[in-house]
Amino acid sequence: MNDALPPKNTETTEAPATPAAAPASRVRGAGAHIVAITSGKGGVGKTFVSANLAAALTRRGLRVLVLDADLGLANLDVVLNLHPKVTLHEVFTGKATLDEAIVEAPGGFSALLAGSGMVEYSRLTPEVRNQFIQVIETIRPRYDVILLDTGAGISDVVLFSVSLAQEVLLVATPEPTSLTDAYAAIKVLCTQQKRLHVRLVINQTARPGDGRAITSQLQQVLERFVKTESGRPVRLIHMGDIPADPSVREAIMRRQLLLQLLPGCPAALAMLQLAGKIEATLPGAAASK
Repeated sequence: MNDALPPKNTETTEAPATPAAAPASRVRGAGAHIVAITSGKGGVGKTFVSANLAAALTRRGLRVLVLDADLGLANLDVVLNLHPKVTLHEVFTGKATLDEAIVEAPGGFSALLAGSGMVEYSRLTPEVRNQFIQVIETIRPRYDVILLDTGAGISDVVLFSVSLAQEVLLVATPEPTSLTDAYAAIKVLCTQQKRLHVRLVINQTARPGDGRAITSQLQQVLERFVKTESGRPVRLIHMGDIPADPSVREAIMRRQLLLQLLPGCPAALAMLQLAGKIEATLPGAAASK
């Protein structure tokens, strides 16, 4: 990536009108640490990361729930090969209880799935916002970690979902389009949500060290073009690389978790390393070591 790539979005990329919010300001109560897994563009492996990261964290003894926050375009059920009779749609419409919608996923973690093709969730209404917050506040005491598998981009639905999380893990690939959109997403998170740092994982890397170099280049562009209220750029934290691995496609086509199908492959080992780094960010992690 070079410095000429992101600036096409530098002056013109703005998020749709939505109330600016500090991270997690809308969620009350104690309980799970909430991590939003998001991306600037689709097709970078965000849901794959969400599902396999949940399985890896569960292996470490944590109580984990993945919530499909891509309302209306959900596909977590496809990745996990689940066929839910009850989704968030039924919960929101009062046709089912929240407990009925929470299912056990392969890998031992819990999943809360959203309906697919629900046009009414393509725009964020006050009612949907309040229902979503209520769901998270209800389930938060039951888990150690909640992963929000958000949609891609900077729509109001995506930004609202991200605003509910203490941490953001942004998934990108080395492709220029992915990095340009990642830059745009980071800029909005910095300026609208006042994020001081964003965690970054680079998927489908060709060589060891590629992801760290990409993160460093993105950091340089942010320092040049984006400033926070304090005058400092948002800090990118490199959380690791997931190497390009044919095992990933095999797992996706079989609709199985990579950690279960081929646990010794390079991408699966990278997911386990990522889980260890995520666990180290949890409140009290340092004290428990």
